[in-house]
Amino acid sequence: MHDLSIVPGTPPRTVGPITAPGDLLVLLDLDGSRAPYGILEHPSLPFLVPRSFASRMRKADWFDPLLLQVLPRSEETIDKEGFVDDPVGDGHAAVAGNVLQKYHGRALLLTCGGCSLRCRYCFRRGNRCPAADASEVPDDAIAFIEHNASIAEVILSGGDPLCLAPAALDRLAGRLAAIGHLTTIRLHTRLPVADPARIERHLATIEFMSGVKNCIVVIHANHAAELEGECPAALSGLRSAGALLLNQSVLLHRVNDSVDRLADLSGALLDNGVLPYYLHQLDRVRGAWHFETPLDRGRELMNGLRRRLPGYAIPRYVQEIAGEPAKMPL
Repeated sequence: MHDLSIVPGTPPRTVGPITAPGDLLVLLDLDGSRAPYGILEHPSLPFLVPRSFASRMRKADWFDPLLLQVLPRSEETIDKEGFVDDPVGDGHAAVAGNVLQKYHGRALLLTCGGCSLRCRYCFRRGNRCPAADASEVPDDAIAFIEHNASIAEVILSGGDPLCLAPAALDRLAGRLAAIGHLTTIRLHTRLPVADPARIERHLATIEFMSGVKNCIVVIHANHAAELEGECPAALSGLRSAGALLLNQSVLLHRVNDSVDRLADLSGALLDNGVLPYYLHQLDRVRGAWHFETPLDRGRELMNGLRRRLPGYAIPRYVQEIAGEPAKMPL
């Protein structure tokens, strides 16, 4: 834990992403010496928040649901039983290069190690694939997909595939489009929510992919406030490019663990043409125990949503368990 007050004569940066917790606190009119919880100045998982995402946080609120997702807290340094580096078994699912294969007919391709936003509960925070830090997807990964006709869908993940340079993503899209047995390309990305202005540079590639394959973009939003500001324009651009938009969220303590907040999230998603897809029970990654909501509470919340919302507005409450052939419904 550290005092995050800003040293006189060293004003925080005002351009580019925010890379120091103290700078974010200054922006939000928060005094680090008065924090109601411990804050890490130099966390093991690097701190990174786009200014667009920060602009949607409430000022002078230590428990703003967007702030809680990104601010490194002292709880990250406390080990808890059952919380491990690789909670979903990525290491055992690696089959070739950057390819993971857990489920029949699908392969997950780790495209890059970069993200636009460092979420403190990220399930890959303790076990990032070193090969996924490259700017180009290795040839052996593409070859594996080419030579396995049982693979009908490729899921682009990372990191964030939309953090690839536009030319690199364009080349990858071209190579995948040429594989005849692939019917679907799915991208899992935080970028339309975290840093929406950066979506425009990829829209031509999304439009190309949606013209030759089924193209699904799965965004990640946990709270309705994340879908404000520039986000609706980015989502509109993706829809216009032909992508089907889904959302996956994570059930997070003090962020969205109430019926009201989950219902508001579903409403905001539907208003933006995004179908609620999954609500994940927290993956038990080391350093994220303080985000966990008990399973019984999660089931209560889902019952509350069923009483309030139509079926299409309710995400499936699931948990990924290493070695299981599918995500397990809860």
